[in-house]
Amino acid sequence: MGLRRLTAAIHPRLAVVLHDLAMVWIAWTAANWLRFSFEPIMPSVWRLAPDTAIVLLVQGTILWWTGLYKGLWRFASLPDLWNILRAAVVGALAIAIALFLYDRLETVPRSVLFIYPAILSVLLGTPRLAWRYWKDSRFELLARVPARRVLVLGAGRSADALLRELAHDARYRPVGLLDDKASLRGARVQGVPVLGTLDRLPELARESAAQMLLIAMPSATTVQMRRAVGLCEATGLPFRTVPRLQDVVAGRMGFSQLKEVAIEDLLGRDPVQLDWDAMRSGFSGQRVLITGGGGSIGSELCRQVARLGVESLAILELSEYNLYRIEQELRREFPDLLIDATLGDCGDAVACERLFARVRPQVVLHAAAFKHVPLLQNQVREAFRNNVLGTQVVAQAADRHGVSCFVLISTDKAVNPTSVMGACKRAAEIYCQNFAAHSATRFVTVRFGNVLDSAGSVVPLFREQIRNGGPVTVTHPEITRYFMTIPEACQLILQAGVLGKGGEIFALDMGEPVKIRYLAEQMIRLAGKVPERDVAITYTGLRPGEKLFEELFHELEDYQATAHAKIFLSAPRSMSWELLNVQLRQAAQAVREYDEDALRACLTTLLPDFSWRDTAESAEIVPIVRHAEGA
Repeated sequence: MGLRRLTAAIHPRLAVVLHDLAMVWIAWTAANWLRFSFEPIMPSVWRLAPDTAIVLLVQGTILWWTGLYKGLWRFASLPDLWNILRAAVVGALAIAIALFLYDRLETVPRSVLFIYPAILSVLLGTPRLAWRYWKDSRFELLARVPARRVLVLGAGRSADALLRELAHDARYRPVGLLDDKASLRGARVQGVPVLGTLDRLPELARESAAQMLLIAMPSATTVQMRRAVGLCEATGLPFRTVPRLQDVVAGRMGFSQLKEVAIEDLLGRDPVQLDWDAMRSGFSGQRVLITGGGGSIGSELCRQVARLGVESLAILELSEYNLYRIEQELRREFPDLLIDATLGDCGDAVACERLFARVRPQVVLHAAAFKHVPLLQNQVREAFRNNVLGTQVVAQAADRHGVSCFVLISTDKAVNPTSVMGACKRAAEIYCQNFAAHSATRFVTVRFGNVLDSAGSVVPLFREQIRNGGPVTVTHPEITRYFMTIPEACQLILQAGVLGKGGEIFALDMGEPVKIRYLAEQMIRLAGKVPERDVAITYTGLRPGEKLFEELFHELEDYQATAHAKIFLSAPRSMSWELLNVQLRQAAQAVREYDEDALRACLTTLLPDFSWRDTAESAEIVPIVRHAEGA
C-alpha cells in the first residue's frame, strides 16, 4: 500500500521531468536546424550527439535548481513563466561553458546559444498554460453553475489580492470595481475596470447585471463600513466582505477568505494603536493569574497573555465546563506553556491562599464577576459577595504574596450606578483604588462598555430571537450603549497593566454610543430579513436599575489623556481607609447571615449618591431568556 502511494506521488512529477527533457532536446535541435537552414548543405541535426547529451544533463540540472518542479501545472501563472525564462537563459550560459570545456564550441555555432532559450521558453511555457486553461474550463463546465457576476467595492491592494484569488475560482466573475478615489477612474486592476464611485453602486449594479457584491476594504473605518453596507443593502443583492486587518494579523482568518458582514464590522470602533513592545516586556516571562479565566473576557485574556510569552498561566474559574474548555484550547494551541487550571470561587479565602502559594503569580488579572443587571437586582447578597468581597479576597492575597500588578476589570455601569451590579463594581473600584496607597502592589482598574458577542450579552440574544422568527426585544427606542470587541477590551486590560502606577482607572475613548434599536435593525438586515416586515421589534420598557445612557467617568473624576490618544485615566477618589474596612467587615458579616438590608446599608454608606428606588422590592422578576445586559 505504501509503495503504491509512493509511486502515485512520484509518477506525475517524473512525467513532467521527461516532458521537459524532451522539450530541451527539441529546442536544441530546432535551434541548430534554424541556424544551418541558411547553409547550402545542411548537416543532420536530428540525432543524439555527445553535445546533445551534455545539453540535456546541464539544462535538466538548471531546471531542477530553479525550482520549476515545485509548482503545479494546474496553477501555472506569470511567475512560473518568468522562472522558465530565467532557467532557459541560465541554462544557455551553463551549456556554453560546458561545451567550451568539452570541445571549445567547435561543433556549435554561437547563434544557436541565442536562439535556443527563446524556443525552450515557448516549448516549456505553452503546455503549462494550455493545461491550466483546460483544467479551469473543465472545472467550470463540471460545476454546472454559471459564474456569478460580482462587483467589488474598493480598488486598492486588497481588491488586487482578491481579484487574483477569484481568478482561480470559477464561481465568480468580476465585472467591475468601485472606488471613491478620482485618480482611479477608468483604471484597471487585474484587467477589471474601475466603473465609478461607491455612491453609484445601485445604478452600476443594475447596468452591469451584477449578482453579488464583495467589499474589499479591510482597513475601512466603522463609518465607512456602515456606508458601504448601507449601499449594498439598497441594491437588494447578496454581499460579502474580506476579513478586517486585525483579524488577519491575529491569525483568526486568511486575507482572501470571504465572509458575511458581521455586526462587529459595523459597531467595532477604529482600532487603537497600543504599545505592544511595552506589553510584551511587561508580561513576557511573568507568572500570570487570571480569575474568571473561562468567561468571555477571561478566556480571551488567556489567549492574548499566552501569545505574549508568559512563563506560566494560572486560571481560577467557577464554571467546570468553561474551565475545561479553555484549558483544552490552551494546551492545544500553546503546548509549551505551563498551565495551572483551578476550579474554585474567588471569594473562597482558603482556596485563594492555597492557589497563590502554589503558583506565586506576579501579575493578577481579576475578571471574575457577576455582570447581568436585571438578574442581580434581586440578588444583592450574591452580587456583593462575588463582586466586592471576592475582589477584596483576591486583592489581599495579591498583597500578601508580593504580586507586582493587580488589574481589576470593571464596567461603565460603575459610573453613577443605578443598578446593584454597577454599585457593587463601583465598591470594588473604591477598594482597589484606596488599597493601592497601603500596598506595594500596583492596583489598576480598567473600565469599558458592552462587549460584543460576550456570553449573555445582547448580540447572541438578538441572534437567537431572529433565528426563531422574532420578535426582537429592545427595552427603549432611545437606549444607547458603548460597544467594543472582546479582543480590543482585552488589549486595553493588558495595556493598563503596564501603564498603571497604582490607583488609576483607565478607560477607552469608545467613540459614539450606538442605539440598541440600530443594533437590532442591522442584525435583522444582516440575517437577510427586513425589520418590522419579517421580524418585529418590540419595546419592553426600561428594567429596574437600567439607564438610557452609560458614562465612562464620574463628574468628580479628574480624567486626563495618556500617551495613547484614545486611552484616558482618572485620578483616584480617596476615602477613609478605616471606614472602608469597617463597612466591608460589616458586609462580610451580613453575607454570612444573609442580611440583605445590612448589605444595602453598606452600599449606601460607600456610595451616598446611589439610589435604591429600583431595588428588588419594586423590581418585577422577568424571564432571563428575554433580556440581557445592555438590551
